[in-house]
Amino acid sequence: MFRSLRRALCAAAAALLLILAGVGAQTVHADPAAPEGRAAAPGAGYWHTSGRQMLDAAGQPVRIAGINWFGFETANYTPHGLWARDYKSMIDQMKSLGYNTIRLPYSDDLFKSGTVPNSIDFSGGKNADLQGLGSLQIMDRIVAYAGQVGLKVVLDRHRPDAAGQSALWYTSAVPESTWIANLKALATRYKGNSTVIGIDLHNEPHDPACWGCGDTTRDWRLAAQRAGNAVLSVNPELLIFVEGVQTFNGVSGWWGGNLMGVAQYPVQLDVPNRVVYSAHDYATSVAQQSWFSDPSFPANMPGIWDKYWGYIFKQNIAPVWVGEFGTTLQSTIDQKWLAALVSYLRPTGTYGADSISWTFWSWNPNSGDTGGILKDDWTTVDTVKDGYLASVKAPGFPSGGGDPGDPGDPGGGTAACTAAYTVSSDWGGGFNAEVKVTNSGTVALKSWKTTWTWPGAQKVTSMWNASYTQSGATVTAANADHNGALAVGGSASFGFGGAPGGGGAPTVSCTAT
Repeated sequence: MFRSLRRALCAAAAALLLILAGVGAQTVHADPAAPEGRAAAPGAGYWHTSGRQMLDAAGQPVRIAGINWFGFETANYTPHGLWARDYKSMIDQMKSLGYNTIRLPYSDDLFKSGTVPNSIDFSGGKNADLQGLGSLQIMDRIVAYAGQVGLKVVLDRHRPDAAGQSALWYTSAVPESTWIANLKALATRYKGNSTVIGIDLHNEPHDPACWGCGDTTRDWRLAAQRAGNAVLSVNPELLIFVEGVQTFNGVSGWWGGNLMGVAQYPVQLDVPNRVVYSAHDYATSVAQQSWFSDPSFPANMPGIWDKYWGYIFKQNIAPVWVGEFGTTLQSTIDQKWLAALVSYLRPTGTYGADSISWTFWSWNPNSGDTGGILKDDWTTVDTVKDGYLASVKAPGFPSGGGDPGDPGDPGGGTAACTAAYTVSSDWGGGFNAEVKVTNSGTVALKSWKTTWTWPGAQKVTSMWNASYTQSGATVTAANADHNGALAVGGSASFGFGGAPGGGGAPTVSCTAT
């Protein structure tokens, strides 16, 4: 409702969830193919819904605990930050922080023949495999790498074109037929690739959009049914994420954040168990709302969230996903709001996957009215903001790479690894680098560590996807929990920042176990 007030390049919104007392977690079903009947790692394959939960292909409950990475919907036609870093190091860092899903906003401009991605840095080997690719091909690479490291992806039709947000799902330049044709094209493009678990049909419908009014030119619920059925006609395995509107029965809220109409007018699709409702919720850094000035704030917030969308989860109607929520955290009100919302989303340690799912807005630091998890250098983590989310982060998912449970050569073999050190950027006062570890032996690895010695006074300032110690000029970096197991020929990467620059690329030794 207040998007005109926002300073960001890109929309954002996000949302809420619900603390329910006394609700038990769903039983985890064992995968009969798993060794000794043990349950496989949750998240494999395509997902479906059952009541308020999302379930994986084996029937195990799963929770989206993710991040928005915007840019495809802007005139860069590619995710932002690739002017500063390699896309793989960015995704690796997301995973290392405990995010398990990426929401990727896009616009219909990506399907135009004249669209050319821009503002990608290819120096020093960065983003080398993106050179010469179109926007959809870059999306392919991002999806492929996300799946390789164990992240899921939700595609978000954010805008009809790069020029800006639209209240309805169509405009004079991008009619409904184009919207649906492009949704079907994406569903077909990723058919059989369960990294892409679903599509968010349109970002933040708002006035004059209605829910249940019956006017086919304005009724978002009916449009979502048309588009959802079209998507499922070509890829029936996908989840269909449906956002709310702004106003229902005279009660207004955030753009896309009002799902009050679901109780009377649920979205009904031809394929059952595919609808996930998505709310957006924000703090005062985006816009003021009446509830922020209520004397009972923040104790009033669970009731507000219940009213607009939390009841859907509480009444076991369908899963709820807060697709966007964010804040600069600069005001005390915003800090209290975020703490209350995280509590409402149900801490993972207590409720497991029987929780509201979420993707925080945003990874990008350049969302003007919320900022991001990354600071302006596109590398340093805002640990305060990220820390608020710690209790609702959730386990990652099985990767699309080699089987870390592979016992290797039963007749014995050689455990060995190699490591390659690449400087991705060096500005004199500091630098960023990446080390790629490859299993060069004949058996699967359980863990690895690397060592190198700088010629000067360089010090590690931050590291992701590995832990490290430094003694003098010598650094030893060992795998994180999630990337120690490497199949024969498999590889893993970790990145770090250091200072000062000018250290070059030292020789790295690798020890495998």
